[in-house]
Amino acid sequence: MGNVRHANIAQRIEGSTVSSISRKTAALAAGAALAVGGCTAGIVIAAQGSGQAAANRAGTATARAAAAQSAPLRLVSISPAAGRRDANGAGAITVTYNQPLSATAPLPTLSPAIAGSWRRTGDAVIFRPATGYPAGTRVTVRVAGTGGSRIRSGTSSFETGRYSTVRLQEILAQLRYLPLTWTPARGAAPGGSAAAQLSAAYAPPAGTFHWQRGYPEQLGSFWAPGKANTLDRGAITGFEADHGLPINGVAGSSVWKALLNAAAKDQRNTHGYSYAIASQHEPETLTIWHDGKKVFSSFANTGIGVAPTGVGTFPVYEKLPFQIMQGTNPDGSHYSDPVEWVSYFDGGDAVHYFDRGSYGWPQSLGCVELPYDAAERAYPYLPYGTLVTVTPE
Repeated sequence: MGNVRHANIAQRIEGSTVSSISRKTAALAAGAALAVGGCTAGIVIAAQGSGQAAANRAGTATARAAAAQSAPLRLVSISPAAGRRDANGAGAITVTYNQPLSATAPLPTLSPAIAGSWRRTGDAVIFRPATGYPAGTRVTVRVAGTGGSRIRSGTSSFETGRYSTVRLQEILAQLRYLPLTWTPARGAAPGGSAAAQLSAAYAPPAGTFHWQRGYPEQLGSFWAPGKANTLDRGAITGFEADHGLPINGVAGSSVWKALLNAAAKDQRNTHGYSYAIASQHEPETLTIWHDGKKVFSSFANTGIGVAPTGVGTFPVYEKLPFQIMQGTNPDGSHYSDPVEWVSYFDGGDAVHYFDRGSYGWPQSLGCVELPYDAAERAYPYLPYGTLVTVTPE
């Protein structure tokens, strides 16, 4: 009885509107009905319909892929965008097309060329530099096979931005060239790689500066976070001297290159931080603070009225243990005097030993003169970059 019923079901399916189902399929359906009963016909029809939909979708995808392959390769965009002048030189460069770039198609090229690698991903190719471009570099991206591109000749140019003054100060503090410390925010410290340091030079990490105690309040008046200032100039001068760079107190390209390298290697200042005040209030004195402590004080002589010592704050830029100092006296005569323990801070003005009968009042031609023993003690506390403040009378 059951077999006849199932044969009838198979016959009904075979004669149904699903003409594409063969007798063999109907027989299979009948066999399946032995297990699932009266639901057989519906199951067979639904399964066939689902398979047809999948086939349709596959056909559509194939058609789209074929259409894409037949379409000409076209450039969609380049990032950083053409004309940009503040790009992060350590960032990625992305070239996007209207379709994936084939494995045989030429990759874009960069001028100037730098170390790094291109990677195909979706419709884009991405260049990640090993380190990156320095500040103020004009970068040209040349793209081949970009018919129909909106960018004529298949090229695009952008410029890297300036390095951050805040990052300059963070590094100088980190390396102990400032009377401040810098603490990065949690998770914000850049890595030790050259690429990480370069990226941070464009986009400084968050953090906090803290003053070291023990220095006179006057020193704090020279500080301006995020802006070039006198403290920066002194710190840069000290860094230049320590790293064999030309000394001018300006963070040019060579200074930045050395700074980023020193930051990556944590090469810290080894001679401490000093600050000096030459007071022209009689009796005149020279006082020095080192690493937050007053370490030196002595009577001193500054310039006479016709050759005064310049008032202001200046970094020590040259040091000589001995020198024959030459020049012209106010009466026009020439002098050639042996001096020792010389630390130049403003033009021809220097702290040094000069033999006088007394000290504490104006006698020099602009220099800050000290007794021999005092000058010898002061000399190591006046390293390159030390700020010397000369007060008015």
